[in-house]
Amino acid sequence: MANITAAMVKELREMTGAGMMDCKKALGQTDGDMDAAVEFLRKNGQAKAEKKAGRIAAEGLCKVALKDDKTAAVVEVNSETDFVAKNEEFQTFVDAVANQAVESDAADMEAFMAESWKPDSSKTVKDALVEKIAKIGENLNIRRFEKVTAENGCVVSYVHGGGRIGVIVEAQTDVVNDGVKEALTNLAMQVAALSPKYVSTADVSEEYKAHEKEILLAQIANDPKMAGKPEKVIEGAVTGRLNKELKEVCLLEQIYVKAEDGKQTVAQYVAQVAKENNANLSVKKFVRFETGEGLEKKVDDFAAEVAAQAGM
Repeated sequence: MANITAAMVKELREMTGAGMMDCKKALGQTDGDMDAAVEFLRKNGQAKAEKKAGRIAAEGLCKVALKDDKTAAVVEVNSETDFVAKNEEFQTFVDAVANQAVESDAADMEAFMAESWKPDSSKTVKDALVEKIAKIGENLNIRRFEKVTAENGCVVSYVHGGGRIGVIVEAQTDVVNDGVKEALTNLAMQVAALSPKYVSTADVSEEYKAHEKEILLAQIANDPKMAGKPEKVIEGAVTGRLNKELKEVCLLEQIYVKAEDGKQTVAQYVAQVAKENNANLSVKKFVRFETGEGLEKKVDDFAAEVAAQAGM
């Protein structure tokens, strides 16, 4: 049996980030074969990852990677705690995932996870995630990604709150200069702040409108002030309230947050920027990821956890 030295343990630990005793055990199990020991730890890490998979990962980061003015990708990678989300190693991993996504041709998450990991082609994206789970000691999850490619224009990005929100805005434009990109970045900031659902009212489905009308009719039916009003008046009230709602959920209909007069809409701001830059400019699409949106967050009872560990 090979003599396992402290130097070998140190080398394996530096290669894998695993604990000292885990590295010593791996070298013992593989008779000092470094490559086999790495593989042993990877397999061991996967077992740990499976144990952690049931734990809720609702913290984390959103990151955006830009390939050029025409290609960008936004990703959300979750952790269990905000503490890990602020960890430099986790942040570096999320950056690498974003860089993977901006180069990816994957159509869905399954294909993305099966891709060769660009920093180390000997493993897949899933392998890299599993290793990171074992090293950091929390359940991590690459939740989603979206890649945007502008065929006739450009893309810009904005990340808010150190990674709490990630935004991409795609524009169709025949002029791409600093003025146009600055304006689009302003719009990305607006998307982050006001969370619109659509670019314009033209993008709103009839199903959405019908659903909202149904809700508004129910609200009016329960409004004593509207009791006994003619049908025409009720229809007018529904239409008015729906139009007001659409102005809130459609980016171009929103009031531009930096408007000096407090009245200029985003559509008017875009027209102004187009004129100033002699450009044919329109907003084609936006993507907004917010960390943990729609995920259940676990509320820990720290005292109970300590008591359980102490056998109390």
